[in-house]
Amino acid sequence: MPRMLDVSDDVRAEIGDEEADRLLAGESAPGSYDCTSCRTPGDCEQERTSTVLFIGDETAVLAFAHAGCLPSQVVKVTEEQLQGAVRSISADQARSGPAPAAPEKTAPEQAVLGVTSGLILIAGELHPALVVEPTAPIARPGTTGAGDDFLPLLIEQGFMPVTELASAPAVLHGWSVLLAMGQLHAVLQPGTNGGRPVAWWQAHQPLQVTEGWRTAANKHQQVLMFAAPVGSIGRQPREDLLRDALDKAAANGQLVAAALPLAGT
Repeated sequence: MPRMLDVSDDVRAEIGDEEADRLLAGESAPGSYDCTSCRTPGDCEQERTSTVLFIGDETAVLAFAHAGCLPSQVVKVTEEQLQGAVRSISADQARSGPAPAAPEKTAPEQAVLGVTSGLILIAGELHPALVVEPTAPIARPGTTGAGDDFLPLLIEQGFMPVTELASAPAVLHGWSVLLAMGQLHAVLQPGTNGGRPVAWWQAHQPLQVTEGWRTAANKHQQVLMFAAPVGSIGRQPREDLLRDALDKAAANGQLVAAALPLAGT
């Protein structure tokens, strides 16, 4: 039976026609694999499978994913991310509760963002969510004032103000969340002039997410992103406390949100 393997043009360009043909012929691809996105078993002789090439500064790793989880694509990561992801492929890591907030840098103005993942109950259904809160006010690029333009900047990008968490926010096309190798790697925004997406936020080290969060993300094929100004949410150790903080921020007019598709979907 021919292998149901997809090798995108981008992947083929990186690995070469010879290696791509060997993959498609079944000479160098495993029959069974652990999906690099949802981490559950797959079989490229029985189901559609994507080749995903992770490229670091010095090395590259070819991984496999269910076609329904990720399309065949090239993912550029730092060498540290790649080495950490390689280790994660062969090690099941215990995960419980919401992932801890992870302060990361994002341009412009070297602003530092805290990103927390958690499951949020909306209209009786659990949704995977990312909550983003800067550790200091974020000024509009090119200004030197003491104001906080974090929410206005996001609203200009298409995020919508939220006054209560009664329904899931609308999908913001062009933005996406990159979940690969079972970990959160980046939030992507549209590139300039219709170019390829670029990282709006990128984890210095891949952010661990719970199995329940990952399952919900693959079920919905999207992630809800909530953003609030500094001091609105804080570091919450439990998902119920995180939800309470979100409800309070929404009631105070300090919350914007959007549903972001998983990268490539």
